[in-house]
Amino acid sequence: MEQLPSAFLARMKDMLGEEYSAFLDSYDSPRKFGLRVNTLKLSAQEFAETAPFQLAPIPWVPNGFFYGKEDRPSRHPFYPAGLYYLQEPSAMAPASRLDITPGEYVLDLCAAPGGKATELAARLQGKGLLVANEISASRAKALLRNLELSGVTNSLVTNETPKRLAGYFPEFFHKVLVDAPCSGEGMFRKDPEVAKTWNEERPDYFGKLQQEIIQHAISMLKPGGLLMYSTCTFSPVENEGLISYVLEQFPEMELLDMEDYPGFTPGNPQWGNGDTRLLKTRRIFPHHMDGEGHFLALLRKKGTLESAPFAPMPCTLKKEERKLVEEFFSSLYIPVDWNGIEARNGFVYRLPSASTGSLKGLKFLRHGLFLGELKKNRFEPSQSLAMALKDVPQASKISLNPQDSRLAAYLRGETFSLEEGECTSQKGWKLICAKGFPLGWGKVVGNTVKNKYPSGWRQSY
Repeated sequence: MEQLPSAFLARMKDMLGEEYSAFLDSYDSPRKFGLRVNTLKLSAQEFAETAPFQLAPIPWVPNGFFYGKEDRPSRHPFYPAGLYYLQEPSAMAPASRLDITPGEYVLDLCAAPGGKATELAARLQGKGLLVANEISASRAKALLRNLELSGVTNSLVTNETPKRLAGYFPEFFHKVLVDAPCSGEGMFRKDPEVAKTWNEERPDYFGKLQQEIIQHAISMLKPGGLLMYSTCTFSPVENEGLISYVLEQFPEMELLDMEDYPGFTPGNPQWGNGDTRLLKTRRIFPHHMDGEGHFLALLRKKGTLESAPFAPMPCTLKKEERKLVEEFFSSLYIPVDWNGIEARNGFVYRLPSASTGSLKGLKFLRHGLFLGELKKNRFEPSQSLAMALKDVPQASKISLNPQDSRLAAYLRGETFSLEEGECTSQKGWKLICAKGFPLGWGKVVGNTVKNKYPSGWRQSY
């Protein structure tokens, strides 16, 4: 308790009144650990039947589970297979309360490191478009990595300010999520270092920043579209205060009820401008739920929501380029959807079927799925392609049990040997899998598998 700033504690005592002692006691309770199943790859039920962990459902999200710290899911091959994302349980709530229909255009405006973006992508099921934006270049790279790990095929990963992004996408998105940068008070138990950086000026600083962010988010939302605003702080100025600002300055925006949960607490109008509509917002307090602090507000822009145009892109590969790509996929018995496939400087991509307009001048890390690289007389597949493939024929993969020591060797970047009958051919590219779930590529030469797992992805298993 002595690690928490005194000014923060004084404000929380004033806010919570008789609940304050229960709130303080929650800091002496061990934090809960959660993972969210990636439903691009399997259902929550399938995962629960497969995973070797002690799991308990997180009741406020359909594909979330508590796990024990001793389970160490980040050390299991299912983690680099992208079957789940390790995420604080309360942080799973915002994306779960934003209704997504496959085919829509969706924006995650402050997306790194990707916990919420990967769930939005899973809800799209490969249809439509996810624009995942992060203003920090280094954090944008981590965001891209997590989207690739999850097997997302229809994203545009941008590295822009909200203002510049808004110039490219006026009233473009059906759904927008703003998990705003904030003073982080809800994370003090999870990460005591956050408490050390806190001071009394931080809520006001972030409150002004959030006002700027939200106005650009609203400008990018279609009439009839939904916007989820969330923070991981308790500060009223960043929560009810920010939503009060929206309701006052943007009359086209209205607050909606959201799917509730018994542990959620209604927002307090007195912590904003007194508007009773603020009761529709929700707070997550650690003394009410098995999670850290969070705030959620679901808003709608008045009007009629138009459906997303389906815009299949033509294949622009040259004849020789197409031949090399086709030879690779044919060797693995995998059919090719040629819509939207293009080559840029020898790199091959498949673009999402979405009418984005011109992206000239936009800073982005990735548009669509990176398939691989064209080299002299051959096509070399990418790691992102490996992670995106599903239902691959048995002849195209080498599937090992998660406990097999050769999987750990593969993930360390090492060559490994095959046993009799494990592979149908003695040469060529193969997808290396953990119990059928892709991890990356290997190249078979006789009974040896040459390792093609990217050095930047390797871990010491």
